[in-house]
This record gives sequence, structure tokens and C-alpha cells, in this order.
Amino acid sequence: MSRTPLRQSAALPVPNAHALAASEALCARIRNEIDAAGGSISFARYMALALYTPQLGYYSGGAAKFGAAGDFVTAPEISPLFGRTLARQVAEVMAASSTAVFESGEVSESAGVLEFGAGSGALAAVLLAELDALGTPCQRYRIIELSGSLRAQQEATLHASVPHLAHCVEWLAALPDAIDGCVIANEVLDAMPAHWVTWRDGALLERCVTCDDAGFSVVEQAASGALRAAMTALAGEHNLGDGYTSEINLAASAWINALAPRMRRAAALLIDYGFPAREFYHPQRHTGTLRAHYRHHALDDPFYLPGLCDLTTHVDFSAIARAAQDAGLSVDGYTTQAQFLIQCGMADLLAQSDPQDVKRHGALAQQANALLSPAEMGELFKVLAVSRGVTPGHAQSWRGFASGNRLHAL
Repeated sequence: MSRTPLRQSAALPVPNAHALAASEALCARIRNEIDAAGGSISFARYMALALYTPQLGYYSGGAAKFGAAGDFVTAPEISPLFGRTLARQVAEVMAASSTAVFESGEVSESAGVLEFGAGSGALAAVLLAELDALGTPCQRYRIIELSGSLRAQQEATLHASVPHLAHCVEWLAALPDAIDGCVIANEVLDAMPAHWVTWRDGALLERCVTCDDAGFSVVEQAASGALRAAMTALAGEHNLGDGYTSEINLAASAWINALAPRMRRAAALLIDYGFPAREFYHPQRHTGTLRAHYRHHALDDPFYLPGLCDLTTHVDFSAIARAAQDAGLSVDGYTTQAQFLIQCGMADLLAQSDPQDVKRHGALAQQANALLSPAEMGELFKVLAVSRGVTPGHAQSWRGFASGNRLHAL
């Protein structure tokens, strides 16, 4: 067993007294759980507490998350082009699902959209408006949101942006029993609590969290159970040198296992930043992908201001695809966000903007560049499509994967 303190970050924006008090209350809650557990908890548990403790966790508290006042900007906040382009693929999925339901002869509610973690509500608002404009209105848009403050923000966004369509939206606290239509998870998997691990001197070690008067720190313990099995498999598949540190997200695979049996005639679009396993566990990525985000600063210290910082890890898309396949889903497509959005017609939407309107057209062009450029979101972000009982688009391809499908990379 070894104990490794981590660096506290400095020269960052100072939180106000209310935010600092909330962080201190969360720290006390975490310390109590560590004491009750005998001196340490898994990093996955620490991450879950830091992000999702009611009223105190990062996603459960009331602080701004998105935009200039928050800690990061997601694709829907960057530009409505993202949602408008995505709507073309969503429309195909909904149509294919409705056809499959009709052909089955079963009685079913209309195929709709189920969005996980809808953020500010920007994506839901644009999707509803664009689907309506395309002549494929969504009569049933469901959002699974565990944060009360984010739900309130989503409701406000929808009523302000699409008041005539807001009645189509309902919020759920858990997975529905049956899903027909399109599932969307945009930047959801990266925020699922992950285990932090190290391979050292032939030992399989889990990086757990302990505490003392100086704060939280890491204590390494022998990995066990499913985590140990996953570490053993990865060591056999990849060249992991001594001291190699990374993450394994068992929660993301468990989420797929819970989602799959509820998908009847549905397809899911999983959009996030990450890599296939051979890149995720590349020898050069020997320090892992775990990061904290605070006021647009990326930090290496996951213990900085718990509850005020976002904690994320990149997504191992090979693990997600394998879990989906093992759960009986069809793994249909995998490509970069840039390729997917281009295939779905983002360039055509941009071309509809009047170039004579220099200010508006220029702004849209800049937004498209942020979504498509390899130096921005275009290459790092990927789209994975899985389905059951539907065949969107034509032939054997989805619109977004008509060319450039990288399933072979998984």
C-alpha cells in the first residue's frame, strides 16, 4: 500500500463564500463516508459523490456549468448547427422506429426521443424546432435528468426558445420500461464515475481516496473483482509499461447493460470525446485521461474544490461497443464528430446562410469550424451508434455513417 498526495492548483478564480461553503460541506460528507468505509473509498465512489451528491455535487448544485460563466462549452451551446444537423439523423431513426412498430402490429406510443443529461436544454430546443421544420415533429421528447437545478434550466430554455413545443417534453428520474425511437447521450459517458488504476511491478492496483487534516489524497490498493478482471484483460491486450496509470469505466458499461433490454425498436447515438481501446491505452497515454475542469481551466488535481469542479475521463469506445454487443444490441457505426456532421449535411445548412450577411454568416462559419476542425472538436469527439430492431437510412448504412465508418477501429 502506498500513499501519494496530489498537487493543489493555484492562481485560479476564487469562488465566492457561498460556493466555498458548499464545497466544504461536500468535503465533510465525503470524509464521513471514507471514515465509515474504514479509511478509503474507490475513486469511482469519490467521483460519484463529487459530481452527484444532492444539492452539493457538481451536477446537483446550482452553480453555472455551461458557457462563459461555467466550466466548459458543449457542442449544442457552441452552435444551433449541431442540433439542426443531428436532427436529420434523428428524423431517420424515428421514422425507422415507427415503421418497425407498425409492421410488428403491436400497440405502442409514438416513437420519440429520449435524451440523457440534457445540459442547458439547448439541444432539446433546437432538435424539437428542427424536427418540426423538417415535417417530422417529435410528439414525445423525454429527458432523464437527475439534477433539479439543471431540470429547471432546461424548462426555462424550452419555454423561452420553443414555447409551442415545450408541452412535448417530459422529465424522467429513471429509465423507462420500453424505448422506441432515438436515444441521445451527448457528453454523458465522460461524466460517469470511473475507477482509477495503475499497473506496477506486476501488481494490479486501484487508486483509492483517503483523507487527513491536509485533505484528500491517493492510496493504492490491490484491485479485486470485476475491476481486477478488466485490468488483467487490458494488460494482455496492450503494451502497458510499469507504472502505467489510466481509468476503467465499469459504470458506463453497466449503463449500456441497463439501457439495452429497454430498447425495443430504437437506436442510440452516443457522442463524446474519447478513443478506441488501442488509442485509449496507448503507451504514450501513460498518465491517463482523468481531468478536473474549473472555470475553463483544465486541472490535473481531481481533489481541487470538490463540488465546484467537473471531473471527467475520456471514453473507451471499444469497451462501450463490446458492452452493447454483449447486451444484444447491433453496433452500427463509429466515426468522428466531423465526419458524422458532414455526412448529415452541416455544410448544406451553412450554405443556406446568406454570405452577404457578413456578421451572421461569419459567426456560423466560426461555429462550424469549432465543431468540425481537427484542432477543435472534430477529431477528438466521436459518435457511436447502436440499435435494436431498426434500420435507419438506406441499404446497410445510417446517414451519418454512409462513408467513413470506422467500426474496424473498435
